[in-house]
Amino acid sequence: MKNSTKILKIIIVMLIIVTAINNCNRETISAILSPEKPVEVAVLLYDFKDNFISLIGENLKGIQKENEDKVNFTFYDGKSDPSLQSKQIDKILSDSDVDLILLNIVNRGDAQHIIDDIKETNTPVILFNREPLTPEPIQSYGRAIYIGTKPSQAGILQGEMLTDVWRTSQKYIDKNNDNIMQYVMLQGESDNTEAFERSKYSVLSVDSAGIKTQEISLMICDWREDVAYDNVTLLFQKYGDAIEVIISNNDTMAIGASKALQEHGYNTGDKNKTIPIVGVDLIPEAKEFIEKGYILGSVFQYPRSYAESLYICGMNLVEGKSAIEGTDYEFDDTNISIRIPHSHYLYNNIFVDNKAQLK
Repeated sequence: MKNSTKILKIIIVMLIIVTAINNCNRETISAILSPEKPVEVAVLLYDFKDNFISLIGENLKGIQKENEDKVNFTFYDGKSDPSLQSKQIDKILSDSDVDLILLNIVNRGDAQHIIDDIKETNTPVILFNREPLTPEPIQSYGRAIYIGTKPSQAGILQGEMLTDVWRTSQKYIDKNNDNIMQYVMLQGESDNTEAFERSKYSVLSVDSAGIKTQEISLMICDWREDVAYDNVTLLFQKYGDAIEVIISNNDTMAIGASKALQEHGYNTGDKNKTIPIVGVDLIPEAKEFIEKGYILGSVFQYPRSYAESLYICGMNLVEGKSAIEGTDYEFDDTNISIRIPHSHYLYNNIFVDNKAQLK
């Protein structure tokens, strides 16, 4: 009889445990069975040498310090080599216990293949900054999104700076007095949507203000300072004062252009020997060049805003939520892309003794 009572008590206890487990959700069970650990995130950057991309990385590290018990970022340098980045992704998917992938893709044409591989592991992924050629690869996987900017905005703001400097200081810029803004375009890549849109809308913005423009040359500089320096050196030797303005898709190339002009005695503070240059990103070195009058201005691109959006949306995806749940972010008409807006620029019109100012 005592044994029967003992067995009955054991059965009752087991029933209570089973009932409790059935009433618990998956997250509660997980919390009971294993201690909480940080979300493991693989961050694949296309090149550590890219100034703006490195700033995004630094800001992600800052977010990790602020949330040490919640997230751990591991960084991978793609070194602008698609085959290297492909190997890194293969290793991450096969060897690592990764909860989320943040992908600054090297070859945007590889997006579908890469996302297909990631999809097999059911790992959420956010592509950022370097947008695939079409939205279809990201749309093909329910746990993938893209975070970037609206490229036309950067171009429009560059155009606003050029319009202002032309209207206030045309006598210094229009060297041949033909009332046409002759410009050189430094484009990041030939097939990069962001580069193309920045180039297109910077000129359209000037044109829409009623200022005539003429392109002297468009040079593909791969977002790099050294390539821009070499190209502008050659162009200046060929065209000299016929170059009235330089439009650069980013600050790194703008800095290279400024250094090339300085080799010829330009852009060192003399109003009569200054060719206005505009860039995008407002990296620290560009800010210094603007304050000194070596570069006309640059459009803000916020690395902290990028990093915060990657963290917040990424954590949502890891938790099985919509990337934008509980946030102020919105998808554009592709339903997979979030756009971080451009709204300000730092500008210094040295032709009118104007100190650098935020607009």
